[in-house]
Amino acid sequence: MSSRTAHLTEPSEQLLGRLEQATSLCVLTGAGISVESGLSTFRDPEGLWEKYNPSDLATEAAFRRNPKLVQGWYQARLEQAISAQPNAGHLAITELDELSEYFLLVTQNVDTLHTRAGTKRLVELHGNISDERCVDCGQPSDRLVFSEEGLRCCADCNGFLRPGVVWFGETLPTEPFERASEAASRADVFLSVGTSSIVYPAAGLPLLAKQNGAFVVEINVEPSALSHTMHELILGPAGEILPLLVEHIRSLQPLNKLEPNTSR
Repeated sequence: MSSRTAHLTEPSEQLLGRLEQATSLCVLTGAGISVESGLSTFRDPEGLWEKYNPSDLATEAAFRRNPKLVQGWYQARLEQAISAQPNAGHLAITELDELSEYFLLVTQNVDTLHTRAGTKRLVELHGNISDERCVDCGQPSDRLVFSEEGLRCCADCNGFLRPGVVWFGETLPTEPFERASEAASRADVFLSVGTSSIVYPAAGLPLLAKQNGAFVVEINVEPSALSHTMHELILGPAGEILPLLVEHIRSLQPLNKLEPNTSR
């Protein structure tokens, strides 16, 4: 099979044929899929990073230096995420989950939109912005108290609460990444959706899938850092392209669900 990337604006017959034959599907999503829900990406010219240096907001050292700034900024992000609604791309992934015997969504997003769209089989590699845990004792917050300065604190030890996301310089939780790597390794088709492909180790998952024989496709509004390594690059909004994949699979009904591919 050629590894030369095809630049397309809709799914190819080859991709549709691969989906027909696939017994396992893995999808990786990045911030780009949530843009269609009105959420800015960190790296957009008018995105959330424009006003602040990431090192001032997304490291434990920065949080300990200025917990009020970081708590306030993440609360604003949480409110923005909660006000957004899942778009057609999120909903199409939920349908792919429902239609596939072996499926895993691996998301780098912390905005909870995939969960609210109804996707069941997923891992959140970078955590979840709606969760909080104590920066000192590490316990999740089940009861909220406030300091005299109005900061959110742990009810057990009075440490400040930090968002339950992976900050710069922190390693990914082992279990979610192991699940993601396993799903990528056994996938017949791997979809990389709305990701810049510059944040590792998540960016390495499409390459892992390809090394293990998957047909790897990128769906993005513009090429990413790894577009040249894909079998196909489909340029366009995920909310338009992913429903086409679902429509094709549904056209094959009654769907003959096969056992997960365990030969690799």
